[in-house]
Amino acid sequence: MPSLRLVVDRVLDRAVDFRHCQLLGMTGSTALAAGGVSSGALPVREMPAPDSGAAAFGLVGAYFGLVVLIAAWTLVGAAVRGPRPPGRRDLLLTLVLWAAPLVVVAPPLFSRDVYSYLAQGAMVDARLDVHTLGPSHLGGPLPAEVAPLWRDTPAPYGPVFLALAALAHSPGPAAFPADQVSTGVLGMRLVALLGVAAMALCLPRLARHCGTDPSVALWLGVLNPLVLLHLVGGAHNDAVMLGLLGVGLVAALGRRPVAAVVLITLAALVKAPAALGLVAVVTLWARQTEWARAPRLSATAAVICLCVATTAVTTAAVGTGYGWLATLDTPVSPGNWSLTSTLGRMTTALLDRAGAWPAALARFAGPAWHLLGLTATVASVLLAWRRHHLLRPVHALGLSLTAVAVLGPAIRPWYLLWGLFLIAAAGPGRSLRRTATAASAVLALVVLPSGFAPDAAQLGSAVGGGLLAVTALWGADRVARRPIGSTA
Repeated sequence: MPSLRLVVDRVLDRAVDFRHCQLLGMTGSTALAAGGVSSGALPVREMPAPDSGAAAFGLVGAYFGLVVLIAAWTLVGAAVRGPRPPGRRDLLLTLVLWAAPLVVVAPPLFSRDVYSYLAQGAMVDARLDVHTLGPSHLGGPLPAEVAPLWRDTPAPYGPVFLALAALAHSPGPAAFPADQVSTGVLGMRLVALLGVAAMALCLPRLARHCGTDPSVALWLGVLNPLVLLHLVGGAHNDAVMLGLLGVGLVAALGRRPVAAVVLITLAALVKAPAALGLVAVVTLWARQTEWARAPRLSATAAVICLCVATTAVTTAAVGTGYGWLATLDTPVSPGNWSLTSTLGRMTTALLDRAGAWPAALARFAGPAWHLLGLTATVASVLLAWRRHHLLRPVHALGLSLTAVAVLGPAIRPWYLLWGLFLIAAAGPGRSLRRTATAASAVLALVVLPSGFAPDAAQLGSAVGGGLLAVTALWGADRVARRPIGSTA
């Protein structure tokens, strides 16, 4: 009986047929999109009953396609490290082929956040304060599309994204009719696609600056299932943040620090974590002005001045104010499954059961864990920059953003992309690349296409679809192994 290692090697040897990998991944994304038509984050008027046959069949199809897509991505990863790796154009074409069904066929997938974005854009158009009011104040049919958890929640996003959301919402009145919801979703998806396109175009240049194989960087950082599922399928604004951040870093590495500061500040005015990219600009700018008496101090002062000026001009132009700075803790929902939030809930439960005196301390457990997580985040960021800033600022930034995502009080599967996008460019070692691959595959499976938590029946349908895909892949592998003319 052949060893497991030999079996894996045989599978990977066949994976070098890149065209078959492309076709396999397109089959998976098409099945995922088709299943999402009845199991995705549909408008409320189109949602089938959760226990209906259509919803169950769609969930089976979606998870069948998802597992096939993950398998195709893994095989492409073997191909890019093989003796005849695909070129950059082949990988970009693969991205287009795999993303197309999710854009053309599928409704929003794995989250209802896109409806929150539309509601926030409509509120900007209506001159409502999105940083103190939630979408429920908008009126009309749109607030019903927003997940109940976020209907009364202010927006934590900066003026750049709110301007884009308002643009995607327009034209039309603030409380636009239900038949315009799909048009608004398409507008938000196009905004996200522009961000993904910027990521795909700047990643090879970042990789070359960092001495990394651009093909490996594209495979890990852009062809990643998390990009396809959540940035393309879910239309999350992280795509715009990462696109602007990547282009800004390319400018910084290309000795255009002023443009870099402006672009990275705009990325932070979409979502705040991108502001860490300014540390990389300071490092690179100081390196480029070593002739100055105090290059790091001069670079820091210049970056702060440019950042403040860009923020002031942008905020004045959009007119939404600075209230988003006070709402940055918005994603910290009570049921959030981040590490510190989970530990906080577990500690609270234990204290509640330990007696009257420990129960009095239970309300402090959550804040204490969040504070500990914040401390660990700061320590991790400082350690990353201490070890890597001199020669590998992009790598240090990627590690820093990963620490913010993993140790922070809120996490979503696509938050992993904050750091992974840059780590892919900086050239991860084999062990880090394997860890990132495994984490991406697992996180791609943990959220239902509807964005809601599963019940037992839905979990069974999802597992059934995944097992069906594994069986089909195993059968296809067996057929590929069979010698020509064999009937056994």
